Amino acid sequence: MNPLQPPDSHHLSAASGWLGLGRYVEANEELEKISQENVAHPDVMEVLWHIYARCGQWEICLDIASAVIKIDPQRPFGWTHRSFALYEMKRTQEAFDLLMPVAMQFPNVWRVPYALSIYCAQLGRIIECQLWLQKALSADRDVVKRTAMIDPNLKPLWLSLSGKNVMKNLIASKGPVIFPQNPATGSLLTLASKRAP
Repeated sequence: MNPLQPPDSHHLSAASGWLGLGRYVEANEELEKISQENVAHPDVMEVLWHIYARCGQWEICLDIASAVIKIDPQRPFGWTHRSFALYEMKRTQEAFDLLMPVAMQFPNVWRVPYALSIYCAQLGRIIECQLWLQKALSADRDVVKRTAMIDPNLKPLWLSLSGKNVMKNLIASKGPVIFPQNPATGSLLTLASKRAP
């Protein structure tokens, strides 16, 4: 997909800026200035998705992300954000089922395995959650560590792993992350990780 050209690229940039400031009305007004031929451009649709997400309009977000997948299936945004909209609509299993088949398509995009780890945590599939989280850590260790530490969606994982010790391990780790497989049995699951060069 070709990048937007001025003046549409300027309107998109302004809309992104307004969105970053939490000014959704102004962001939408900038998007409305984009030419009719470019309103369905994936970059425009991504900003539009975020506007509707901030308003909790998950059905619309689902439609937008699905459209992005049709327009540009090589763009991870459509896949991850379609599943996120489903998750917000309490359709967690469906979110997992639709994202998991494309995980191998985006091996360096940490958001894909990270989202899958969240869905597994919420579905009570803790071992699978650990494996997806490790894949996310392999893709971008620093970002995933910072994100996972504060993400309430991973609470089932942390609770199942006795929380604080695992969190300390995750924070301090530069090598493999060791997750207890089952607090009752004490067996361990050690997952190797790649360090960033």
